[in-house]
Amino acid sequence: MIEDDFFATVKLKCGDEIFAKVSASDEGDRMLLLVSNPIVVEEVKARGNLQGFKFEPWLKTSNEDLFILNLDDVLTLSESENMEMIMFYKDYVNKMNKTNHTKLNKKMGYITSVHEAKEVLEKLYNSNNSKESSN
Repeated sequence: MIEDDFFATVKLKCGDEIFAKVSASDEGDRMLLLVSNPIVVEEVKARGNLQGFKFEPWLKTSNEDLFILNLDDVLTLSESENMEMIMFYKDYVNKMNKTNHTKLNKKMGYITSVHEAKEVLEKLYNSNNSKESSN
């Protein structure tokens, strides 16, 4: 059974602290958390009294947006009703989803299949080799 989604800060036993949209799922013998687009939030202070937040994906080398955590790996969980943080999170996730799914176009360079590119490169290589051997 999956409960309603909620926004939360999750502190893991490994030391990571993430902010995400979370769902709890009771799998009978264990409780799981489904975390959507988890991010790491870092407070950034500038000169004077200026401060802000820096957002980064929790796992930087993964393209996945949904992760399953065993509740046994969670040190603490705090549901967030901070609308400012939730709006920052939603904006960040929207921007990341748009930039990760850039459509290819002719302005980016040549678009071809691997097979076609291999044929072109082989022809180029063979023509260069035949010119060198004739010299």
